[in-house]
Amino acid sequence: MARNVALLSHDRNPDVIESARRVARALTEAHVEVTWLPTVPWDTAEDDTIAPLQADLSGVDLVVVIGGDGTILRAAELTYGLDLPILGINYGHMGFLAEADPESLDHVISAIRLGEWSVERRMAVSVVIETPDGKESRSWALNEVSIEKDPVSRMVEADIAIDEVPLSAFSCDTVLVSTPTGSTAYSFSAGGPVVWPDVDALVVTPVAAHALFARPLVVGPDSHVSVRINSDNAHVWCDGRRLFSAPAGTRVSVTRDQHRVTLARLNAMPFTYRLVRKFNLPTHGWRYDGENA
Repeated sequence: MARNVALLSHDRNPDVIESARRVARALTEAHVEVTWLPTVPWDTAEDDTIAPLQADLSGVDLVVVIGGDGTILRAAELTYGLDLPILGINYGHMGFLAEADPESLDHVISAIRLGEWSVERRMAVSVVIETPDGKESRSWALNEVSIEKDPVSRMVEADIAIDEVPLSAFSCDTVLVSTPTGSTAYSFSAGGPVVWPDVDALVVTPVAAHALFARPLVVGPDSHVSVRINSDNAHVWCDGRRLFSAPAGTRVSVTRDQHRVTLARLNAMPFTYRLVRKFNLPTHGWRYDGENA
C-alpha cells in the first residue's frame, strides 16, 4: 500500500490543476501522505548537471503525474536515478507514457490507495557532448537525443560512427538517437521504426538527409553511437528539455545509461494494444466483413 505519494501536475491548465487537487484530497482522506513537487523552470543551462531535486523524495513510494508526456518527462528529471515509479494521468495529446485517462480517475485513486500497480523499467541513454574548446557536458534522455540545425541556418553536416567505426556522412536537418520509448515520438514522425519497450536498442534516425544512404538504423543496446558535427550553429536537445550548443567540431556520444526510468502500470495491457489505441490503427483490412469473421 502506498503511504507517501509525490504529486506533479501541469501548472497552467485549470482542469489539470483541479484534478490534481481532487487526487490530493482523496489520498489525504485515505491517510496517504501527499508531497507536492514544485514547478521546475524550463532548463536550458549548458552544464553537466541534471536538474536538481527541489523536494525531499526520500520515503516516497510513487510519483503521480497529472498532465501530458512533457510533464511526465519533467517528473523523470526530478526522479532521475532514484528508481521511483511514475504514474501518469494523461491530460495531453498522445500520452504514450501515461497509464490512465481522466475518465478513470476514481480507479486510479483506488489503485494508489491499495498499492495495486506493477512497474516497467524503461531504457534511457547517456549523452556526452565534447566541444572543440575542450568543454565536456553530460546529460541523459528517456526519449531521444536530437542534434539539430539552428532555425535560420543551413543543414547540419554530420559524420556518424557506430562503435568507433565510421558509417556515413551527410547533411540533414536533424540526427536523432532514440530509445525504444522515444521510437514512438520524434523518430516515428521522421519515419523511424517502432521498437517495443522491452527491447533494449538504440535507433538512429536522420531527418531530411541529403544522401543516398540515410535509412533509420537499429543498433544494439551496448553500441556507442557517435555524431561529429562539421557545421556551425547546431544544437543538441535531450528530450526537448535540456539544450546544448554544438559548434563545428563537436562530438556527441550516446550510449545506454546506467539508470532506467520506472513507470507504474495499473494493468498488464500489451504494448501492441497501447500502440493500436494511441494511433487509432485499423486492425482490419478494407475487405473485412465483420459478419463473416
